[in-house]
Amino acid sequence: MDTTLSPEIHEVIDAVHYRPALSLILPLEPHISLKTETAHIVKIAADNAEREMRRYYPEEQCQLIMRKLQSLTADLDIPAKKKGMAIYISPVFEKVLYLDCPVTQQIIVDESFEIRDLLYNAKQDIKFLLLLLTAQESRFFLGDAVGLTPLPARMAGSIETEERDMPERISNFSDMTEHKQVTARKFLAHIDHELGDLVGEHQLPVLVLGTEGIIGEFRKQSKYTASVIGYLSGNYDSTSLAALTELIEPHLDAWKITRQQQWIEQVGEAADQFRLAVGIREVWQAASEGKGKLLIVEKSYGFPAQHGVEPGTIEALTEPYNHFSYIRDAVDDVLEKVLGSGGDVVFTEDGALGRFGQVALIKYYE
Repeated sequence: MDTTLSPEIHEVIDAVHYRPALSLILPLEPHISLKTETAHIVKIAADNAEREMRRYYPEEQCQLIMRKLQSLTADLDIPAKKKGMAIYISPVFEKVLYLDCPVTQQIIVDESFEIRDLLYNAKQDIKFLLLLLTAQESRFFLGDAVGLTPLPARMAGSIETEERDMPERISNFSDMTEHKQVTARKFLAHIDHELGDLVGEHQLPVLVLGTEGIIGEFRKQSKYTASVIGYLSGNYDSTSLAALTELIEPHLDAWKITRQQQWIEQVGEAADQFRLAVGIREVWQAASEGKGKLLIVEKSYGFPAQHGVEPGTIEALTEPYNHFSYIRDAVDDVLEKVLGSGGDVVFTEDGALGRFGQVALIKYYE
């Protein structure tokens, strides 16, 4: 299973399937009073969930789930700036998670939990390393959806030794004496060594900020430019963390587009190698057989289904159907199957996989 997912998400995905499994996906509006309005939203959703459960489940099971829900939501401590929450409850499991991406309200009673929003939220949380090169020092940060966290320098002693002989600014290497150029390049070599350690440890993409001259020399010297997803030229010596976060946001958005194109290219390569299942029916069968290495799916695509006549097959849902035998959304089930067999899942924008039936599965080599 994808190890980049947090332990809390693994808890939900790995939870034992047990009816009734209640999933409440609720939006959080920033302008409302979280204590009062959110409690009211949860109460309305809980009432609707109770009515839904009573249609199919005995009174005793419904009461158990509702008691758990009331206990779990009695005193919610909602973090600031969160845009959604996911509440998961079954007779043997309960969990509340908060989301950074906007969601639409969903109330789902099934055998397993609804994990689409949870996975999508996790996949949008791009983690990265930021290297800030200034005239006198380098600074490293770990970035994510929340912001930038400074990382302690690991080679401060060596860098300080080099800094003693450095010019006040190293933005224009052509104007330096040969000695000062050598000193500056040694300084950058120390930085690159530290960058290599961080890239090896975190396995994350890198953004590099600095003046045009510093970046130019860094690009000549660095052994790790393959990990760099963008360079931002400018003087950021005194720029605040909040301003840096805002500054790099468009570059991260551009990288998301590039990453999506790379996934689509992988789909094409897998098709050439006869390792690709396309469309929900082919994907379902391959995932059921444990062949899924990478599932690529449009973020809003869903497919209500029912089991086909042949084992491991599905058909589009038609009326009338048996509540206990239909598949509410075959895509959600495929997500679980792929993760359960050690594969990974990524989401594209709607329309990106049109010629592949909106969902494709790259299979393991056989």
